[in-house]
Amino acid sequence: MEVSQVLHMNGGDGDYSYSNNSLLQRMVITMTKPIMEEALTNLYDAMNFPKTLTMADLGCSSGSNTLLVASEFIKILDKITQKLGHGELPEMQIYLNDLPNNDFNAIFDSLSKFHMNISPQITSTTSSLPCYFSGVAGSFYTRLFPSNSIHFFHSSYSLMWLSQVPEFHNTNKGNIYMSATSPTSVIKAYREQFHKDFLIFLECRAKEMVSGGRMVLTILGRRGSDPCSKECCYIWELLAMALNDMVLEGLVEEGKMDSFDIPQYAPCAEEVSTEVEKEGSFIIDRLEVSEVNWDAYANNSQNPPKNEERGYNVAKYMRAVAEPMLLSHFGESIIEEVFLRYKNILTDRMSKEKTTFVNVTVSMTRKCSSFMV
Repeated sequence: MEVSQVLHMNGGDGDYSYSNNSLLQRMVITMTKPIMEEALTNLYDAMNFPKTLTMADLGCSSGSNTLLVASEFIKILDKITQKLGHGELPEMQIYLNDLPNNDFNAIFDSLSKFHMNISPQITSTTSSLPCYFSGVAGSFYTRLFPSNSIHFFHSSYSLMWLSQVPEFHNTNKGNIYMSATSPTSVIKAYREQFHKDFLIFLECRAKEMVSGGRMVLTILGRRGSDPCSKECCYIWELLAMALNDMVLEGLVEEGKMDSFDIPQYAPCAEEVSTEVEKEGSFIIDRLEVSEVNWDAYANNSQNPPKNEERGYNVAKYMRAVAEPMLLSHFGESIIEEVFLRYKNILTDRMSKEKTTFVNVTVSMTRKCSSFMV
């Protein structure tokens, strides 16, 4: 599986599109808004009222969440400029990055509506919103921007995706991700691939960021030290159960099942801080761990979903994320059946257990002696 070709969310605006099944990711972005606001406030103050600010959102995907990050960026800067008594916003260049198969067309089609909706929310005295968007297709495990060109990097729920499926010495039989039954070599390969990828990511961003720039990353992670713990692997183990049932019934080839592995790794906070310190270009300002329910709708206390609805909700958003990978490996014929079974398994388990995702959020400053702008 060539990760750069198949690792993208379902595009468009259909029932199983990422655009219509990303409320959980939206909640996480909203939860971390105070950290983003703190980083931008400190950046703006350190730059002494800049006339231009450049921001890049890495792993932007498509749909409403993509421009939610841009919207928050603009509104935070508007709030800062008004608080400090500056009438006009700085000019803002916003780069939206994801892999080439991301639905960039959907993003660009929505920009005129975005400008129309956000302009009335801006209080700064300006004739038109000084904000300019560009799409940047490519892996964030490579260089994407010129040296010393970006003031602020943001990424949410993207860096747990690896640049490639780790190379195993043993078959990860019966699994599609790490689990308690995975060979030690498989677990080691996943861990080493994340450490390698994250170090490369930091090295690339260090070259692209201006001295004193800020970066806020939120990564799907875990609290404990065990990379196979249920808090980070369970959601994939349940999908593997559905696939294994289909193998037993002859609906999926066993060899196909054994050769399919998810290119993801959910780090703990300590692993993130260790790699940041190892790379050496950044100072960690904040490092926090939070959690969110698998089913974002379950947070509606006035009208919580029923158990079957919860399983349906989670199966839909997991389909929006995983379907392109499953299609590429197994073909279209299994998709409806595997997600029907997955929904039933999710419904059963979520009725009996607490099911949450863990988020690791880190806010960093590029080490500097003076700004290079």
